[in-house]
Amino acid sequence: MNYGLTIPFDGVPLKDHSAIYDAAVASGFTDLWSSEVNTSDAFSPLVAAGTRHPNLRLGTAIVPAYTRSPALLAMSIASLADSIDGEALVGIGTSSNVIIENWNGIPFEAPYGRVRDVMTFLHRALSGEKVDMDCESFSVKGFRLGRIPHRAPKLLVAALRPGMLKLAGRVGDGAILNWLSPEDVHRVVEIVGDAHPNGQPEIVARLLVIPSDDVDQVRAIAKRMIAAYLNVPVYADYHRWLGRGDVLQPMWDAWNAGDRKLALEVIPDDLVDELFVHGTPAQCQDRIDEYVKAGITTPTLLIDLLDRDPIEVIKLFGRP
Repeated sequence: MNYGLTIPFDGVPLKDHSAIYDAAVASGFTDLWSSEVNTSDAFSPLVAAGTRHPNLRLGTAIVPAYTRSPALLAMSIASLADSIDGEALVGIGTSSNVIIENWNGIPFEAPYGRVRDVMTFLHRALSGEKVDMDCESFSVKGFRLGRIPHRAPKLLVAALRPGMLKLAGRVGDGAILNWLSPEDVHRVVEIVGDAHPNGQPEIVARLLVIPSDDVDQVRAIAKRMIAAYLNVPVYADYHRWLGRGDVLQPMWDAWNAGDRKLALEVIPDDLVDELFVHGTPAQCQDRIDEYVKAGITTPTLLIDLLDRDPIEVIKLFGRP
């Protein structure tokens, strides 16, 4: 089983992450995965990790399909893949209207088409082909990548609902998932697998981990995260599709009315237990195993350190 850890850790400068990479390798993590929201870019932490441990699998979860031109994105991917001996896995996704439109000033339009077109371009460009491509999302004339990776990276699609899940299986090497329970995994993985040519896609899931058995502490942290994410339209629609519309409607109503305090109060405790891995290290490991049994091929932990030393926390989640 592949076993992933999300980097970088908040509060630790990138220049001081070497010991974290070492601890991850010593603790049995096979993968390091980055994200790209409003802190580090997706590629820099991975290149730094790969320079120190070139045999690791390194992945992005995710790179937005909008914020780089197709050619620049191909160059960034090729540079990452060329800097390591291990496998590079690049998750491409829509991100959200908040990140794309509000923060980057780019219209968040036709997200399905944008991801589809970017994936098509990347497959062609990373193979060394000279690309002329005039599509709904962009126009590229005569681009040829000057540095072809010695090992072809895997291209994955970050997917929430059926359309994008099918696209992940059809044009990608698999899917990247988040904000779901082990019970949700069965439904989601089936859609990706049915669309995949050999029915065996890579399924990466970022798991939200709070390593504490202090229930009040866990719920306070988790409910703030739920409010921050599941009010974003793409995630709200996702959880309506998963069947949580009635559960989340009181939070959405309070949030839209501007009552942030009430929005937190009406989030059910059971929802925290569904969407978060929490408890003692042993309880957390048992929950991670539930995701794997449900069909996740690469569980990737996003760990809340709770102000503890990151290396000690990483050791808690070690696997032989």
